Amino acid sequence: MHEAGFFVAYNIIFTDKQVTMKLDILAFGVHPDDVELGCAGTLIAAIAEGKKVGVVDLTQGELGTRGSAEIRYVEATNAAKVMGVHVRENLKMADGFFQNDEPHQRKVIEAIRKYQPEIILCNAPEDRHPDHGRSAKLVSDAAFLSGLRKITTSYDGKMQEAWRPKYVFHYIQDRFIQPSFVVDISDHQAKKEAAILCYTTQFNSPGTDEPQTYISSPQFMETVKARAMMLGKRIGVQYAEGFISEKVLGVTSLDAFVQNVT
Repeated sequence: MHEAGFFVAYNIIFTDKQVTMKLDILAFGVHPDDVELGCAGTLIAAIAEGKKVGVVDLTQGELGTRGSAEIRYVEATNAAKVMGVHVRENLKMADGFFQNDEPHQRKVIEAIRKYQPEIILCNAPEDRHPDHGRSAKLVSDAAFLSGLRKITTSYDGKMQEAWRPKYVFHYIQDRFIQPSFVVDISDHQAKKEAAILCYTTQFNSPGTDEPQTYISSPQFMETVKARAMMLGKRIGVQYAEGFISEKVLGVTSLDAFVQNVT
């Protein structure tokens, strides 16, 4: 099947491309599978609470050692079904070569204004893969610029309204970064792992003719689980995901801490 066919399959189970949907949380990943690895448990938990959640992949992961862009579309669709997200789309930026410049910022701004999320989750501010940190800055800058009404963008032939999310949080990826806060995902770790394993070309798949990679061995999945356990231990739960905040987080009452004691 040609790429366009996969692109349709990637979107049709969630929403028609011409339909907009107000979201509570919009998670960006530079590669298909970044969101699953970094924050799938948090997204699944939010959906269970009735939140509207979407995913935007910046690239097709076409430079990955294993698989192909077409296969990654199918895998991403399957993972989205497992997570239960309401919409997922791909901006088709160039894997490895996108930049934090005006054309790319405008693409992200259009996506933010299209879905008007209250919270954005995005890649780690620095990591083993250089795309991660670069995309983190791209999304963060675009989230601010999206709130400037004199920057004009359009979608489906209509001018978009300015929109700035309340928060931008970065999920932790390969390298450990001290989190600003962690989210209990104990009830959702199994579904998170199932979403990750939808990427059958990438994870826990040693018995193929393709080259083995840093993430393809069963041991890599063990490290994903171990990270969640380590973060969970920090707050006295079984599994958790960590996030970095760009600004100081505030509460209206100290009761917010008491209510979260485990």
